[in-house]
Amino acid sequence: MATLIVMDHSGDTRYDFNTGDAKEVLEAEARFKELTGAGFTATTRNTFGEPTVTRSFDPTAEETLFFPRLVGG
Repeated sequence: MATLIVMDHSGDTRYDFNTGDAKEVLEAEARFKELTGAGFTATTRNTFGEPTVTRSFDPTAEETLFFPRLVGG
């Protein structure tokens, strides 16, 4: 199982998907593209456990965390 975690004003929403199920992987990839297209920043952890910004969907990542675009002012 892998998880997409979306942070927003109300906390977080988690979307689990089975990496062995092609349909679920396609749905997760579509959600990834939708979120990044809407301005969210996606991060995964590298081999050292540090967060790394990612610009493409990686179905092998255990967790992908999405942060909304920050607006200053």
